[in-house]
Amino acid sequence: MCGIVGYIGHRQASDVLINGLSKLEYRGYDSVGLSLFRENTILTEKTKGRIADMVKKVDFTNYKTSHVGIGHTRWATHGEPSDINSHPHGSARISLVHNGIIENYAAIKERMIRKGYTFESETDTEAVAKLLDYYYVQKGRSYSSHSQSA
Repeated sequence: MCGIVGYIGHRQASDVLINGLSKLEYRGYDSVGLSLFRENTILTEKTKGRIADMVKKVDFTNYKTSHVGIGHTRWATHGEPSDINSHPHGSARISLVHNGIIENYAAIKERMIRKGYTFESETDTEAVAKLLDYYYVQKGRSYSSHSQSA
């Protein structure tokens, strides 16, 4: 079963997320990932394998100033276990993890490809992340055009 941990606070987010995900290891998983927000940037690290594998692979020194983040352990449902298919998925503006299956992800993915989005993974979650990004950008444009015409 997958696990999700989120954190907003004063402590170092990567430490809190890794500790939280470690407490969920008993549930089983095939990959792990974190997204950390720092200085208006989303930094994402993910890997096939165990939490310890990611900790060995990633030097979290540069992440010490991040106090906001999400983490995920995953059992593959769409796409094989791999670094690319691991969660979180997103863009420069959005980072998403989810548990479950998005049954209409293929239709969402086709729509987002027609709108110019490219995909890296085989996951249903990435399709929804791109959809959220699209609406985030569209909402921003509607606010911008509204404020310019006012």
